[in-house]
Amino acid sequence: MPRRLKSGPLDEVFGALANPTRRDILDELLGGEHTAGELAAKFDMARPSVSEHLRGLRESGLVEERQVGRRRFYRVTGEPMGELIDWLTPYERFWRDRMTALGGVLDRMGDDDEE
Repeated sequence: MPRRLKSGPLDEVFGALANPTRRDILDELLGGEHTAGELAAKFDMARPSVSEHLRGLRESGLVEERQVGRRRFYRVTGEPMGELIDWLTPYERFWRDRMTALGGVLDRMGDDDEE
């Protein structure tokens, strides 16, 4: 298996998602664009703290910024999540196959009990 760079785009996504507040902010942004001030009010946080979290999300590519006059609006982007899903897919298949095999074992155990 080839070795990955330790500072690749996927590592930045995992780093951003490791923080529960950043995940909460992403959840809120799924509902549509918000300014840092709007997010700060929803999370009862100071705007500079929210801005710091938004910077981490922007740097990972999970969030993008749109400026209108002096206001900045933030929204979720899909590309990094797609890369994350691509990386997770083989693991999902692995566990689905394991659960299917376990289901087969449990079905056979149930058949043995009926005899």
